[in-house]
Amino acid sequence: MIKLKCIAVDDEPLALDIIEDYVSKVPFLELVKRTENAIEALQMVQAGGVDIVFLDIQMPELTGIQFLKIASGKANYILTTAYSQYALESYDLNVSDYLLKPIAFDRFYKAVEKVHNQVKVTSPPDAPIQPLMAIVPAPHPVNPIQDFIFVKTEHKIQKIELDDILYIEGLKDYISIFTKTERVITLQNMKKMEETLPKGKFIRVHKSYIIALDKIDSIERSRISICGKIIPIGDTYRDEFFKHIDNKNI
Repeated sequence: MIKLKCIAVDDEPLALDIIEDYVSKVPFLELVKRTENAIEALQMVQAGGVDIVFLDIQMPELTGIQFLKIASGKANYILTTAYSQYALESYDLNVSDYLLKPIAFDRFYKAVEKVHNQVKVTSPPDAPIQPLMAIVPAPHPVNPIQDFIFVKTEHKIQKIELDDILYIEGLKDYISIFTKTERVITLQNMKKMEETLPKGKFIRVHKSYIIALDKIDSIERSRISICGKIIPIGDTYRDEFFKHIDNKNI
């Protein structure tokens, strides 16, 4: 049996735990490294001997897309992410598959089996494993407008509809997402969340606040009211916010 050597790269330990568990259940896979350090993983891939890389897209030091561009092949890549809008960009980078978090085991198995079957067909005995060059479709249709996000809470990965979000408050290394019905706390920084949310629907108005524009009830001087919550407008964000409001003709 051809055994494929794998590494898992993700800045979330919970996501790495899931990949490690799934790999352990597949006889033709061997996990040789799990890491939150994308630079370390890139060095391993460039050194050779890695067959499959399970690669998260949104990582702080080096994004998955940047990783792929630098690596230029060298292995078979299965992207793992909570944000489906990146699927189209990954099509140009010779990925083997694209898994949307939270990842179900049957979907994971289908992705690795595809790589394994291709290797069995194309590799003679004792030949080095070559990366797949064909691009496969994304597992789900990709909508032009992302209408939800996934965030990691203490015990699970939770889906949040963008239309339900009222505002987001930063709390040091954590953020609180206030929706119409609940408050969700996740370990993430404001900058990363701001980059994740669609422009034009959400805007940062303070170092500690991102708001949903369509949830604004009123604006008075340097304060915004949303469902009874008074949110300050920071000096750094004031001009951009009011420029945006003026463009919306509010």
